[in-house]
Amino acid sequence: MLANYFTVKKEGTDQLIIQKSRFIGYVRRVESEEAAQDFIQEIKKKHHDATHNCSAYLIGEHDQIQKANDDGEPSGTAGVPMLEVLKKQGLKDTAIVVTRYFGGIKLGAGGLIRAYGSTTSQAIQTTGIVKRQRMQGFSITVDYTLLGKLENVLRNSDHILESIHYLENVAFIVYVKNGEESNFREWIIDLTSGQAEITEKGTTYVEIDVDSTSSD
Repeated sequence: MLANYFTVKKEGTDQLIIQKSRFIGYVRRVESEEAAQDFIQEIKKKHHDATHNCSAYLIGEHDQIQKANDDGEPSGTAGVPMLEVLKKQGLKDTAIVVTRYFGGIKLGAGGLIRAYGSTTSQAIQTTGIVKRQRMQGFSITVDYTLLGKLENVLRNSDHILESIHYLENVAFIVYVKNGEESNFREWIIDLTSGQAEITEKGTTYVEIDVDSTSSD
């Protein structure tokens, strides 16, 4: 599995008006081709009266599934430019649909490529991008006398403090980057003078918000 990758937040939308045509971009995170197709059909149903509902998606750890559909626009002027934006931004497991309501002015091939690409970029920027980082989970259990000290150092570290459970003792749920597990254990042992109970909780992807341009 990938150590980390970029994808969009759950879903979002934005629109542009270009030469009187209305372009509405819808983006959603999808983890299968079936989910991507369901999303496309959902938007097509919502905008059944639109001139075009063009789409593109990129799915899989190694981008194994790539599809682009011009939905009646001149070949290569809609779906492919949309797919190229996903690739340029380094996104995975992402689907985009751009709905167009024709405004009466023809844009030409170059104009269409720019319009569909710009709408895709705008929809992604509005939705937001996350970095999904594979991390090792730990449960750190300590006496209440160490609560303040440990919480403070964890919140000011590069590790992810997911939650704190106040039971008979205090349990911190922390996620650590792969490869840093041994150093983390030693650090906690040193901080607590060996008084912490450290238990692994398995690995998972943790999502970190990033600027929409930083994944280029």
